[in-house]
Amino acid sequence: MDSRIIVAHNVPGHIGDDFYESSRDVLVQVEAVEESIGRLGYEPIRMPFTRQYAVFIDRVREMGSMPVFNLCETVDEDPRMSWQPPALFEHMGIQFTGSPANAILLTTDKLITKRFLSASGIMTPRYFLYNGVFPRLSADMQFPLIAKPRFEDASIGIDQESVFVTEKDMKDRLPELFVRFGQMIVEEYIDGGEFNVSIFGHPAPRALPVARIEFQDYPEHLFRIVGYRAKWDETSIEFHNSSRTFPGDLDTHLVENLQQTALYCFRLFGLRDYGRIDVRVDMAGRIHVLEVNANPCISPDAGFPAAVRESGTNYDDMIQAFISFMECRRPRLFSRKKNDQGEYISGSDGNEYMNRMIDYS
Repeated sequence: MDSRIIVAHNVPGHIGDDFYESSRDVLVQVEAVEESIGRLGYEPIRMPFTRQYAVFIDRVREMGSMPVFNLCETVDEDPRMSWQPPALFEHMGIQFTGSPANAILLTTDKLITKRFLSASGIMTPRYFLYNGVFPRLSADMQFPLIAKPRFEDASIGIDQESVFVTEKDMKDRLPELFVRFGQMIVEEYIDGGEFNVSIFGHPAPRALPVARIEFQDYPEHLFRIVGYRAKWDETSIEFHNSSRTFPGDLDTHLVENLQQTALYCFRLFGLRDYGRIDVRVDMAGRIHVLEVNANPCISPDAGFPAAVRESGTNYDDMIQAFISFMECRRPRLFSRKKNDQGEYISGSDGNEYMNRMIDYS
């Protein structure tokens, strides 16, 4: 039986383009996933996904139906189209990793995400949408405020210049951001701890160990945010003074609330297989959800694989779990794998494999 797996990915921009550092990271993911798939005994088939949908469809049909490891973060650098690859896979009846099209469509839009969160009783920073016209600020909105492009990912368009300490700052700088990035979500800056909670599993998702973002020795004039420079600019103060930790001394009640909030968001938006919820905890201990990330980055040094490692498994076992998730959605889709006793691993529940690999206690 065919053991080939398509590794579908978007095509990054060119060297020298704006935000090329984040764009090229998809190829790091592709190479890591391909190597892992090969070590696991499958055959990876790399397949770029562009607006030339017919090319992709024809190639899939020529090769025969096979499952897809979906690493498409954009389509031709447009994040608003990131839902289209899974929509095409669904239309073609192809099994694929990660969230379905509707979940990606919802969570790519920060405005819709905030409306869902607010309607569901989940705290998120107070905000307004800037579309080129300044609205009348609500009396309860407090400066500082931070602006974020409505549709961008990977902290594109978010940096120290995106934080406004006065209304004059905002009115001076926000129009420039609008010209560059389009509609902006402007929300309250929450002064407090920042945490990432990764969710993994199908059909029963589980919360992984909570990660805290440490802002060490930040100059007083810098806001403690995970902006673009903190993620991608290796020459910046933010990059070298921001780190991810998995502290063992967090209050158990806080950890439980963070994980339950993340699981609720995962289910609310219909995420599947994996996700990452980014939150801030204010000085009063209240949890504010900042982002709901479907299909977060799985480069070996990224936050999601780090949380998986912290839970007690390695990269190859993580990739095998993803494959098992697809198996349980359509049994007998792959060549069957045997365990150490020579018995075939069941595809009836993707968590069967994962439970043997990961200690969630």
